[in-house]
Amino acid sequence: MDNSLIIALDFANKSEIERFLTPFEDRKLFVKVGMELFYQEGPAIIDQLKNMGHQIFLDLKLHDIPNTVKSAMKGLARLECDLVNVHAAGGKEMMQAALEGLDAGTAAGQKRPYCIAVTQLTSTSQEQMNSEQLIPVTLKESVLQYASLAKNAGLDGVVCSAWESAAIHTKTGNEFLTVCPGIRMESDQVGDQKRVATPQYAKAAGVSSIVVGRSITRSSDPVKSYEQWINAWRGIHQ
Repeated sequence: MDNSLIIALDFANKSEIERFLTPFEDRKLFVKVGMELFYQEGPAIIDQLKNMGHQIFLDLKLHDIPNTVKSAMKGLARLECDLVNVHAAGGKEMMQAALEGLDAGTAAGQKRPYCIAVTQLTSTSQEQMNSEQLIPVTLKESVLQYASLAKNAGLDGVVCSAWESAAIHTKTGNEFLTVCPGIRMESDQVGDQKRVATPQYAKAAGVSSIVVGRSITRSSDPVKSYEQWINAWRGIHQ
C-alpha cells in the first residue's frame, strides 16, 4: 500500500475503462473504482480489473448503521479488492463493524482488504464545515479527531488531504495510512477540489498513497502523463 499512485477510474462504463487501459498494455496499475462506475457495472468490473492484474481501491464510502455496514462489507470482502473505505462520521462502532464484516467475508488463508476512513472530503472548505456541518472547530482538528477514531476502531488509515497527513502521522504513527486525493501538478486545474497539493508536497508530508484522476485519465497521452506523475511522486527529476 505504501508509496502507491492510485489512478481514479472516474468513467461511466466498462467500454470507457477498456479504452483508457488499452495503451497501458500489460502494466499492472493500482486503480480506484468509485460509485459512478460500480453502480453502473457492478461487481463484474472488479472481476475484470482483477483478471487484468490490477490492484483495486473500491471507493464506496460506506456510511450507515453498524449492522448494515457489517453486512455490506462481508459481501464486498468476497470481491477481494485491496482497499475499501467507510465514512469516519459513521462513528467508532460502525467502523469496528466494518472490520468485522471484512473479516467474516474474507476467505480462509486470505488477507482482508485494507480498510480506511474518509475524514473530511478534499472538496470541503473550513467555511462549509463550520456553517453546513455545524462543526465548530478547525478543519484540521476535525480531521485529526476522525483519524483518531479510525485508529481506535482498528482501521488501517484514513482518506485526507496532504495538508493533514503529517499531523495525522504524529498523532497515530507512521504505519497508519494516509491516502490523499486532491493532488495536482502546479500547472493543473484545481477542479472541484478545495485542499489541493502537489505530489512533491505530498511526498515531503509523508503521505502514504496519492489518488490522481483527471490529470491522467483526461490526458491526450495517459501513459506519458502516468509516467510523469510516477516520476514526480517518486522524486525522480527528468
